[in-house]
Amino acid sequence: MTEAGSGLYRRWRATLLGAAVALAGCSVAMPKLDPPIPAQWQHAMAAQAAAPTDLHSWWRAFDDSALNALVDQALAHNLDVAQAVERLRASRILQRHEGAHYLPSLHARTEQTIDPDASASYLVTGFDASWEFGLFGRAQGTRREAQGALDASMADLQAARVSLVAEVVRNWIELRTAQRQEQLLQRVGEIRGHQLDLLKVRQRLQLAPPGAVDQAAAAAAQAEAALAAPRQAANAAAQRLAVLLGRNRPDPAWQQPGPQPRLGAWQLPGTPAELLRTRPEIARAEADVLRAAGELGVAHADRFPSVGLGASMIWATDLNNNKKHTVSNGLISVGPLFDMPLFDWGLRAAAEHAKSHELKAAVLAYRQAVLQGVSEVETALGTLQQQQQRERRSLEAWQALQRVDGALQTRVTLKLDSPLALADGRIAADQAALELADARASRSLAYVALFKALGGAPLPADEAPAAPDGKATGAAH
Repeated sequence: MTEAGSGLYRRWRATLLGAAVALAGCSVAMPKLDPPIPAQWQHAMAAQAAAPTDLHSWWRAFDDSALNALVDQALAHNLDVAQAVERLRASRILQRHEGAHYLPSLHARTEQTIDPDASASYLVTGFDASWEFGLFGRAQGTRREAQGALDASMADLQAARVSLVAEVVRNWIELRTAQRQEQLLQRVGEIRGHQLDLLKVRQRLQLAPPGAVDQAAAAAAQAEAALAAPRQAANAAAQRLAVLLGRNRPDPAWQQPGPQPRLGAWQLPGTPAELLRTRPEIARAEADVLRAAGELGVAHADRFPSVGLGASMIWATDLNNNKKHTVSNGLISVGPLFDMPLFDWGLRAAAEHAKSHELKAAVLAYRQAVLQGVSEVETALGTLQQQQQRERRSLEAWQALQRVDGALQTRVTLKLDSPLALADGRIAADQAALELADARASRSLAYVALFKALGGAPLPADEAPAAPDGKATGAAH
């Protein structure tokens, strides 16, 4: 090539690259999400004598060491969480290498070529190098796609952890509540049996009205039949706990009756705006918006030329056996790469148009996720308020009937009343205790629903804030 031709080539390449760089800014902008978040909670609970509850350890408000241990074990061994961890690792690996598409690449190849006249054959070897610049927003779109996939995997992992913790706490509450109900129903059954014995004696003395013994026998049988429901509920809760902890059978220690979890002091943490940071469903929807924006950016870039640099080194060796010496020729070439869509340009434009609608749908889905999150928290807050009032009234009723039972015991001791009246009073008190146990469990479950809606769960170990000693905090393991 002459000096003039070489200069013209360099100027042409510089002009082409300059134009490409100037057009590189023609990328898709991220849409404004504008989340519909209210300023404050409508059903905010009155401030209690406690610091705001930590979203990463909210279940510790029950002050139950067995429950704390179960949550730790579940986070370490649950299979759904383990699957989400593996998917996150896969997304993280791909995200770390998303820029490799726009780095120089080198390929080695060999092939055999035969002349049409079959008088010679050649072994062709060489190297091909290419470097796509990722202009017109293509590289940016690829980065957004990879980051969106990573963010979605992180949100899915946290969603699995949130759901796991809530399910472990819920099933533990149901297990202990069912055991408490079984104890109370057994006591009612014993009192019913004692009533039946007393009425049989009165019937022999012809002091009981007709049918009284049959009514007492029916009540005793109904009390025995009522034991099936709590026993079945306790067994089902234990089985669900085993699955959550990655076990094939429940721990026998769970079958030993224990105290029903009681909710201690707590305080609602944060404001509605905190949902954008803590609720995994919202984070997942935001990641979908980012990924959709990346796909739109790539579709937009597909309508423009693909610009890059290419180079090749080729050696052709004559393998003709009729010659005493093989002949090898080499060739080196370097130049720009330019790929411009022509006849399929309309199809590419349609693909970009379709991706723009998908991005709009992702933004709407994000807004819907925010509204859904706010609604779930408000519903849980309202339910918690009602269940707190129900528990308070049930406690008052049980305490009143306990006083009545005490008074009846005194009257029976003084021979002023019949033992049958004492049995009726004790049954009424135990029925009130059953209602109190159910109210207490309902309030606790409403508390669980609230913190599940808030997105409360320990952070993964690699995302928890570092403690002063260098160990992660906020993680369960």
